[in-house]
Parts: sequence; C-alpha cells; structure tokens
Amino acid sequence: MTYTVNCSILLTELPLLERPAAAKTAGFDAVEFWWPFETSVPTDVEVARFENAIADAGVQLTGLNFNAGDMPGGDRGLLSWPAHSTEFQDNIDVVAGIGERLGCKAFNALYGNRIDGESAERQDALGAENLAKAAAGVARIGGTVLLESVSGAPNYPLLKARDALDVIARVRTESGAENIRFLADFYHLAVNGEDIAAVIEKHAQDFGHIQIADSPGRGAPGTGQLPLGEWIARSRALGYEGYIGLEYKEPAETAFSWAIRA
Repeated sequence: MTYTVNCSILLTELPLLERPAAAKTAGFDAVEFWWPFETSVPTDVEVARFENAIADAGVQLTGLNFNAGDMPGGDRGLLSWPAHSTEFQDNIDVVAGIGERLGCKAFNALYGNRIDGESAERQDALGAENLAKAAAGVARIGGTVLLESVSGAPNYPLLKARDALDVIARVRTESGAENIRFLADFYHLAVNGEDIAAVIEKHAQDFGHIQIADSPGRGAPGTGQLPLGEWIARSRALGYEGYIGLEYKEPAETAFSWAIRA
C-alpha cells in the first residue's frame, strides 16, 4: 500500500518543517500538505525553506493545497469568494512553481464557503472560472487540480460526491479543462452520510486522490467504525492507482501503530 502522510494534520507536535523528516523516520517516503504559508504569495525565502525541508528529508511531495484562507478560523477556500478571487489567482503560479521544483502533480483546491450577501449563482460562476484558471496553471507541469466534498463546515456547499462531481463537469464543459478530478475523502463523505460503496463502484477509476480517517473522531484507521481497508481495496480493484493520503488526527507516538500492525 502506498501511503502519503499529511503533515498538516499529523506530527503536529513538531514544527512544520521538521515533519517531513519525521515521516521519513516513521517509514514513509511521501508527504502531502495543506497550504503551509500564511499568505498566497510567500517570500522566496519561505518557499525555499519549505522545499528544502522536503528535499532534505528524502521524501516525495505528492499533494499540496492551494491557499484556503484562515482554516482554523473556519475558511474553506478562496476560489469562489469575489473579494479573494485575485488572491487565489495569484496563488496559482506559486503552487505550480513548488510543484514543478518538487515533482508534485496533485493540487487540492477547496471550493469556499457560501458568503452572506453573495448569490450562490455568482459564487459558483466564479468558482468554475477560477478552477479553470487553476487547471490551466498546473497543466504546464502535468498537474491535476483536485476538488473534494467537506464535512464540519456548515457553509461549505460541496457535501456529497455528486456536488463536487457536478462542479467538475461544469468546469470541463465551460473551459475544456480535463485535468480536474475528484478527491475522495472517505472520512468527510462518511460524516456527510454518503453511500461510499456506491460512489466507489461508479467513480473509483476517476478518483484523483483518496484520503482517509476513521469515524467517529477523525482518528487513525481502526479507531472508529469505517471499513477503510475494504473501500481502499475495492477502489484499487476498480482502477484507482494513486496514493492513499493519511489525513487524520493522532498523537505522534501512536500515529502509525495501525500500519506497523498491518
């Protein structure tokens, strides 16, 4: 099984730039991150430190989020927010640059919460436009934009797989972009009441990425009740060939005990 450690939610006892090396020490060769900077356009020094931490650790960066705003404060993406559209667009070249230098090909774009005073129609039109721009921006390095359904954010409009897949279909129709795919986060989908087995049967071959956490609790596999192993195995059987992102909450000392046992 090819796992990639999400170093934005795991190993958080350590400073962010020490986490890739810790993942390597734990036996993993791949990592992924949410946006690791405070701004959409960080300084060259900040970018170099991040890139060096990954290169020096000897791990592959397999996934990187576009800037999603103030995540601890409740933000879940900038691309459908009229007031932050330019900020998102400025982020595209930075993301693509990091991807090019580190060989990363997958880039997660959180859609953005609904905003008071803005119509859903306007936000969705802007979201489709900015997703198309993101897809064009990473296409030059052979990259793919990922779009996911999210739980725990009441104003986030993409809750079920169909919600995200409909946005992807709209972007493809309106722009011709083919390098945008569904990120199947089994935890978020389960919390939102999705029939994950049915989604896998219909769409596994089209998944751009899979992320896992158990439920309830968003802990490590085996701490909850989700049949994660079965879902992963079925996705593989139906054509999914990518990484499995470990995006759960667990103290560092026990974060990977399940994998060692497995």
